[in-house]
Amino acid sequence: MPPLRSLSLFVCLVCFALLAGPGFAEAPAAPESASAAGATSGNNRLTPQQIAKDVLGAMDRSADPCQDFYRYACGNWLDTTELPADESRWTRSFSVIREENRTIIREILEDAAKNPGNDPDRRRVGYFYGTCMDEKGVEKAGTKPLQPIFREIDSVKDAASLLDVAGRLHRRGANVLFDIDAIPDFKNPELNIAFVSQGGLGMPDRDYYLSDDEKKRALLKDYEKHVTAVFGLLGEDGAAAKRRAADVLAFETELAKASRPRVEMRQVERLYNKIDIAGLKKLTPDLPWDAFLGAIGYPDLVDISVATPEFFERLNGLVGEVGPETLRTYLRWHATREMSSLLPATFVGAEFDFYGKKLLGQQELEPRWKRCVDATQGALGEVVGKVYVKLRFAGSSKQVAQEMIRDIEAAFEQALPKLTWMDEQTRARALEKKAAVRNKIGYPDEWLDYSTMKLRPKGFFHNAVAAAEFEFDRQAQKLGNPVDPKEWLMTPQMVNAYYHPLLNEIAFPAGILQPPFFHRDFPAAMNYGAIGGVIGHELTHGFDDQGRKFDPSGQMNEWWEPEASERFQKAAACVDDAYSQYEVEPGVKVNGQLTLGENIADIGGLKEAYQAYKLWEKRHGVPEPAVDGLTNDQLFFLAWAQGWCTVTTAERERLQVTTDSHSPAKFRVNGPMSHNPAFAKAFNCKVGSPMRPKNQCQVW
Repeated sequence: MPPLRSLSLFVCLVCFALLAGPGFAEAPAAPESASAAGATSGNNRLTPQQIAKDVLGAMDRSADPCQDFYRYACGNWLDTTELPADESRWTRSFSVIREENRTIIREILEDAAKNPGNDPDRRRVGYFYGTCMDEKGVEKAGTKPLQPIFREIDSVKDAASLLDVAGRLHRRGANVLFDIDAIPDFKNPELNIAFVSQGGLGMPDRDYYLSDDEKKRALLKDYEKHVTAVFGLLGEDGAAAKRRAADVLAFETELAKASRPRVEMRQVERLYNKIDIAGLKKLTPDLPWDAFLGAIGYPDLVDISVATPEFFERLNGLVGEVGPETLRTYLRWHATREMSSLLPATFVGAEFDFYGKKLLGQQELEPRWKRCVDATQGALGEVVGKVYVKLRFAGSSKQVAQEMIRDIEAAFEQALPKLTWMDEQTRARALEKKAAVRNKIGYPDEWLDYSTMKLRPKGFFHNAVAAAEFEFDRQAQKLGNPVDPKEWLMTPQMVNAYYHPLLNEIAFPAGILQPPFFHRDFPAAMNYGAIGGVIGHELTHGFDDQGRKFDPSGQMNEWWEPEASERFQKAAACVDDAYSQYEVEPGVKVNGQLTLGENIADIGGLKEAYQAYKLWEKRHGVPEPAVDGLTNDQLFFLAWAQGWCTVTTAERERLQVTTDSHSPAKFRVNGPMSHNPAFAKAFNCKVGSPMRPKNQCQVW
């Protein structure tokens, strides 16, 4: 029951697709060099020479910054960085930091596995990581751990038994048929309720089932072959495996047809349909929800909102149309798919061949230790985070970040009177919302209690399922209870940040407060351009096309004057049009509507960060340029751009423009820069050049 995943409300700086099995999330490989971009924000000190060398070393000084700033900022890095074989995407920032974090965490976990000791949390991480790394044990167990699940699936004879088994699978981390999330009530954000939404697909998006695009059609055929292969590994003969795969594909295609397009899922007002359990039963009279609620352990659940009613209406009829055998086949497939990473190497390899090679263009499977580090962090993230913070998070980082946050909030406030599309009443309410934003920096004040997670020194399958059940229960126990404002939705070691519209809060984990985003020795221009841009990005999310629909308390509420809303839509349409022109390859364009919120946040956030840097200069004085040949203003924009230097596969980019609300890296640089007057001034770009179009968009 991961919060907000299916509803597209939880907005983060960058969201990587998690396409492998439970706990085996995609993550980066080894860093390319020990540079300022790979230094820590802890006790390591950086000299001005190191910083300058790192900045200049990434650049292509022969490129024209007014033609293609991404090339100018990242060109040499792009030319000299080889995409690791076990990666589909590698960035100068996120990937390097994540890999360093993973190496450090590996040492912690291996020590805990060898010497579990008496501390309960240390034993848990030791047991989890140790059993994950026990390849011989996993091979010996084979598919035996799946057999009790398959016996449950074999009991499916009708809708009641289907929902009973579906509930049992949800508890184990296999979200079959649909998604269910625990998030705050849109109209009463101090209380958590259940949101049910469309889901149940094996491909990343409905478009992969329904599109006429040749490459998507080819992937769908490859997917069917993959499903066939997995049924073969489960012991089916060739003809039976092929028949079962066809049944899975036909059933999922019907789910895809009933699913709302991803762009429409961004229309938050359409996602809120609070009908409670009685209304859900009326909507789907042939689906006995009491069986599902009983199976997940919450038979008295009442408060429910249905994000996509039309999906559930179709699911109601579809279950009766296909017959029990198809339903059992579908459940067996998804149980195996979701748990493939817990099974022998043949299953892991089959999963990688499709989701890694075919879908992402990744050439090699990551080493097991990397996958096990990620799996352990997924299961016991705050146990690992507690140790990580002590090792990597310098105390002074929090104070410097707080100063930048204050400056960026002040810059946002000072910019409001200059927005000609906003009236005075809406402007005053925007100030109220900005003042109400809560900022979280580094790590939680209170750590999660994992005492009810029962792990064993032997048996990876058991431990992974126990962790999934613990997390499901942790989320489900929120239902009907007050929202905990102290909870974090990311672990401290995550290299990311987020804005939560229903809580009106921003979180900056310790993991992102590192180079190239942040370092206490960086010139202020670099810190404000890099992490300052991140802070501005998240703040602006509170006022993007989705965030603006929630008031200071987090309640979905129309607090704008009608005329201001209309003018906002026109300003946002400018951004939509501009980004919709970008192509990742001929004929494959960025979806300006899907990425609208992130693009608005990038453009507005960078403007706010720049004005915040100017406020810093007023207090501290204008320093001498820190990098020869670059002004401080130029260094500010380079700091943002160089955080997005990225090499990636063509397959990964095609997946991104279909499913991701974030634009590809190049356009997260060129997009906001080309709509920033201060950038044009810093690099003397003429009107009409690619980086200074005649029509510059201004939303925030």
